Amino acid sequence: MQVEPFQALSAAQRRAAVARKPRLVIAGATGVLGNEVLRRVVGTHRFESTRVLAREPVTTALRGVDLMVVPGEAPGDWPLEPADTALVMFDPPRLFHDRERALWTPQPEQLVAVARWMRASGVTTLLVVLPHAQGRLPEALKRGLANLDEQSLATLGFDRLMIVRTARKPVPARGEGMLRALASFMLSTFKYMLPGSEQPVRAVKVAEFVSALLELAPAGVHIAAPEVVWRAAQGHSRDLRETVRQWLAA
Repeated sequence: MQVEPFQALSAAQRRAAVARKPRLVIAGATGVLGNEVLRRVVGTHRFESTRVLAREPVTTALRGVDLMVVPGEAPGDWPLEPADTALVMFDPPRLFHDRERALWTPQPEQLVAVARWMRASGVTTLLVVLPHAQGRLPEALKRGLANLDEQSLATLGFDRLMIVRTARKPVPARGEGMLRALASFMLSTFKYMLPGSEQPVRAVKVAEFVSALLELAPAGVHIAAPEVVWRAAQGHSRDLRETVRQWLAA
């Protein structure tokens, strides 16, 4: 059977569309966590392009990463930027990093607005990453993060919505009694001797968790509790991926 030229061209275009990697846009690639997540996700080479929102032009240090300078603080006024996947993070920029000060970092009250802009730009996967060390944040930012409007995000129509909460070790049940309180105090004085598995989660481990979640999560809403993030970060990368896989299947 003879194949018409336009049929062959149409089939080639369909194959190209299927093979195209998703495009990524990031809001808040600042702080220790934002920098680690950016490096980890870009390093996977799973995305065709990566655009980072910025307030002013600056040279990027990572190959394949471009900036989109946003015109102001109101996402509703921004031009649309075609993308498939989006990351939103809230770590404040480190003041001694000129590049980070030039990037656009959302405030908690801007989350719904920027998510709505991302959805209008074609984003179908949204992953929101809360800071892994909230104790170091300004009080105003802590209060804002505690009141995130997650329900509104779920109504915007994303195929995949993922929220990674602050990593924290599971808190054991606390008993009553002076002896238990004294024992807890004595143990706390030796916290600098704790093994690695007892230390706070490092930003690089949270970044690994985020990368694995982007790769493995099926359609739907997935909210990673602090204990899940902490547990996943306690082993090697292979163990982390398996923990994420088991959590998603639960």
